[in-house]
Amino acid sequence: MRQRYLALLSVFASLPAMALTFQTRLESIEWTVEGDKFECRLSQPVTDFGSGEFVRRAGEQAIFRLKSHNPMLGGGSAILLAAAAPWQPGRGDINLGSVRLGSGDVLFNSSQVQAGRLISGLMEGRSPVVRRNTGDGRVSEVRLLPVRFNKAFSDYQGCVAKLLPKNFEQVKQSQIGFPGEGVELDARAKAQLQVMIDFIKADPTVNHVELDGHSDNSGNRLTNRELSRRRALAVQDFFKANGFQESQITVRFHGERYPLVPNTSAANRAKNRRVAVRLERVAVPEAPAPQATPAAPPAKAPTPTATPAQPTAATAARTS
Repeated sequence: MRQRYLALLSVFASLPAMALTFQTRLESIEWTVEGDKFECRLSQPVTDFGSGEFVRRAGEQAIFRLKSHNPMLGGGSAILLAAAAPWQPGRGDINLGSVRLGSGDVLFNSSQVQAGRLISGLMEGRSPVVRRNTGDGRVSEVRLLPVRFNKAFSDYQGCVAKLLPKNFEQVKQSQIGFPGEGVELDARAKAQLQVMIDFIKADPTVNHVELDGHSDNSGNRLTNRELSRRRALAVQDFFKANGFQESQITVRFHGERYPLVPNTSAANRAKNRRVAVRLERVAVPEAPAPQATPAAPPAKAPTPTATPAQPTAATAARTS
């Protein structure tokens, strides 16, 4: 391991003389893992620059992003590399393609494929490098090092294992099918709804559900309208059984009026027998502050009345 560290110290020897490199000193390198059920992040701070981090959202693969509080890297096009380590002779850098550097705190987000190859490279001792050539012989780059990566990556995988199966963009709309001609939820429909329920329980800001029942055109208009109503109510009952209040659910039913596909075959008619479910975040109005009850004015003390003096026994004797 000591030989690896010494080899890393020589990493700049092969860089152009005009290179400007941002990299954390070996003894200060650390990988941090943060996250919850919605997103996991594995990052390495870069001294005097910002950080490089892998971000994986629920329902997606990881991406790599470069964050900066230093504008010295500049904007425009840059190359993303999985750079070979100095202790691995015969290995060249792997060019993962160009990225476009922006001007905000997040300079770029890689593709999922690029992030996957960077992670594989780190496991092999390679360094993620973002390199920008200004065209006048000057090179600027940001380099992350693989030191202590394996332990941090294990912790990151533990976070990923706890992610929800889908994020809000993926779960907020769904078509619950009724492939038969009935109104009962089958196992597939219940599984779809359970994914939505699990997300709602993890994110209380999702507080309203819109349900729209539909049918195919097999029956008459009144029959189809009733079928679409009962299908929407079956989905409503599933949400209510899982803790949703009826006041949080809007139910509509449309019969055959809005087909998803033309009713030209049995397969298409099965697709049209459905309930469209949409999750929403509805702002809850703040309850008005209670009005202060004005204090009652203090009661006035009664005005004292003079009580006539009672004659004493001596006075009575003198007047008799």
